[in-house]
Amino acid sequence: MSQCIFCRIVDGSIPAKVVYQDDQTLAFDDINPQAPVHTLVIPKRHVASVQELGEADQGLLGRLLLTCTRIAKEKGLAEPGFRLVANTGRDGGQTVFHLHFHVMGGRHMAWPPG
Repeated sequence: MSQCIFCRIVDGSIPAKVVYQDDQTLAFDDINPQAPVHTLVIPKRHVASVQELGEADQGLLGRLLLTCTRIAKEKGLAEPGFRLVANTGRDGGQTVFHLHFHVMGGRHMAWPPG
């Protein structure tokens, strides 16, 4: 397994407030939240970004998105709405190069975001 910070959270060597996991995904609360609710959803397998996904990863991508909606429902965001973000590459704002989705809500989200 890669030694990126998220891989280390998956293997348990770095603690995190895990809110959900299954055989392919892990969801945990962000340590630097940008909204009242800010949870990260990651694949347990190391994938650097959405740029690395291919046709064979359709099932994983579907599982990640379903996990995002599950987290939004469990955290009370489904009705009022939430923001789902996947930063990609340095110019896209990605700082941890392990694919992850930000599930954010609990307040009005302004547009444009950045």
